Amino acid sequence: MDLNYFHIPACDLGKDAKVPLKVLGDSGEVFYELALEMVAEIEKNNAAGRRTVFICPVGPVGQYPIFVRLVNERRISLKNCWFINMDEYLTDDGEWIPESHKLSFRGFMNRNVYGKIDPELLMPENQRIFPDPHDPENIQRVIAEQGGVDIAFGGIGINGHLAFNESQDDLTADEFAQLHTRVLDISRETRVANAIGDLNGAIDAMPKKCVTIGIAEILSAKKIRLGVFRDWHRAVIRQTAYGEVSAHFPATLIQRHPDAMVLVNSNAAQQPF
Repeated sequence: MDLNYFHIPACDLGKDAKVPLKVLGDSGEVFYELALEMVAEIEKNNAAGRRTVFICPVGPVGQYPIFVRLVNERRISLKNCWFINMDEYLTDDGEWIPESHKLSFRGFMNRNVYGKIDPELLMPENQRIFPDPHDPENIQRVIAEQGGVDIAFGGIGINGHLAFNESQDDLTADEFAQLHTRVLDISRETRVANAIGDLNGAIDAMPKKCVTIGIAEILSAKKIRLGVFRDWHRAVIRQTAYGEVSAHFPATLIQRHPDAMVLVNSNAAQQPF
């Protein structure tokens, strides 16, 4: 495997990349760009009388306070919006972890996004959608009923995962690209990375299962916008933008997408080693 891309300096990041990279300053710029893209798409579709469908992450999350403020200040109606969240942690029994759990993505969205938007502007609860471990096909039905996804937002995991679509070396890139919403076991490397960021290293307290939107649903979006900003994203972004397309590093599949972009802060742009 050619790993020379790990040695690309910050000044050259983006040159000859296989997916567009937008190198910005601090993380706040990345989050602001993501929030502005959300707002602009909704305002455009509202003006045209069209619905807006987003795939939304809980990671990155820095865009949400900006988005909430702009929605409330500009009086942007979300009544014709569908927000489909990427994933949720599960208990060992395959149920959603409680919404009160520190790691619950449902809890985060309700407390920090939906709960902070003026109720007069907020979309109905049935338009705030999470993948259901007992009915994973519902995500495909919703997307089909609403005419497709406008933008899939997200980040990139330590092994290149988008949502919780973990590396699968036994599949070809084409086979991996066809995976739909499903329940799966979370890899130890992802649990370690998330435990460091979310639970101060308590890996044994990390859930082992999740339900995740499929890579097929992400790749079906008209646009894909990802944000990276951590130290270890320095290597991740280079493999995403310059590596071989494979199921080994799922984020490389966005190289095939007609309108994908990764927003990179100055930290993640630095040369890994």
